[in-house]
Amino acid sequence: MKELLVSIAAGLVEAPDQVTVTEDAVNEEGVIVFHLHVAEDDMGRVIGKQGRIAKAIRTVMRAAANRTGDKVMVEID
Repeated sequence: MKELLVSIAAGLVEAPDQVTVTEDAVNEEGVIVFHLHVAEDDMGRVIGKQGRIAKAIRTVMRAAANRTGDKVMVEID
């Protein structure tokens, strides 16, 4: 899951070497939280107009997690 998020974000930004993802432990509701960190200049590229790209990233991640029976949440920091 972590590799999927890194590959999606790296394809969107100008500085793919600065894309990092940290993963929190599973919380009490069974949700794994991924924190996506990108360069300050690339933040707008990852979020998109009115958050459309961020919403699409979250949708893809939820769909991939659903295939394995997991629950995930993506936060863009």
